[in-house]
Amino acid sequence: MPELKNFRHSLLIITILAFTGLNTAFAQTRVPNLNNFDQAPYHFGFQLGINQMFFTVKTAQNFQHATYTNNNLLDQVPDLNCDTAHLYSVLANPTYGFVIGIVSNLRLGEYFDLRFTPSLTFGERGLTYNIVNWEGAETPRVDEITKNIQSTFVDFPLWFRFKGKRIHNVRPYVLAGGKYALDLASNAKKKDNSTVAHIFLDKHDLYGEIGVGFDFYTAFFKFGTELRMSYGLFDILKRDKTIYTTGIERLNSKIFQLAFTFE
Repeated sequence: MPELKNFRHSLLIITILAFTGLNTAFAQTRVPNLNNFDQAPYHFGFQLGINQMFFTVKTAQNFQHATYTNNNLLDQVPDLNCDTAHLYSVLANPTYGFVIGIVSNLRLGEYFDLRFTPSLTFGERGLTYNIVNWEGAETPRVDEITKNIQSTFVDFPLWFRFKGKRIHNVRPYVLAGGKYALDLASNAKKKDNSTVAHIFLDKHDLYGEIGVGFDFYTAFFKFGTELRMSYGLFDILKRDKTIYTTGIERLNSKIFQLAFTFE
């Protein structure tokens, strides 16, 4: 997926530049900054970040062979006002969003921390359907229909962090854990009597998460850059009898996130 590759490359470049620039600046200081910061049993801060949300789509077996009619199965709009149709493909469209959160860190030892970072995550995802449409004619055409789905998550992540040895004013780390996410923008239970088909998602999901980052110790606070990947464990699609859901066997959420922490 070109968009995902570009996003990963952008995050890698940003992380390298941040690491190089801050490390150069901090290296000019002979005395390490905040020398006893990591000895505190706990500390707090906040995070800001950007993300890219998208879906992992697993289509149903032989989904292209199913035939759909215009009897309450498709959008009642001119573009899909057809007699019969077949679903040709389903593609996920990632988009960018942002996140804000509060950092709570508990020291477990010299190299281990337990971190809880409740946050709000905003974003949007899309599903693009290529539908073979006969429209009552002998020669079919392919219609491209995109369904955009907005999400506002309240996240409750819990991570274990393994910290490397501090090198002057820089310290690398890796993290692993999970989170529970509640989608406040989900319309899974919404009753819509309009003639436009909507994609309904479950409000609740659990994620497994891994990440890597660097902490930079300034004279006044600790600044961190962190790259994380979150993968949803549940199938979040609410199915109905429309062409937009019956062709999908599983729909999982996936999020890439670049976060900046201030502690």
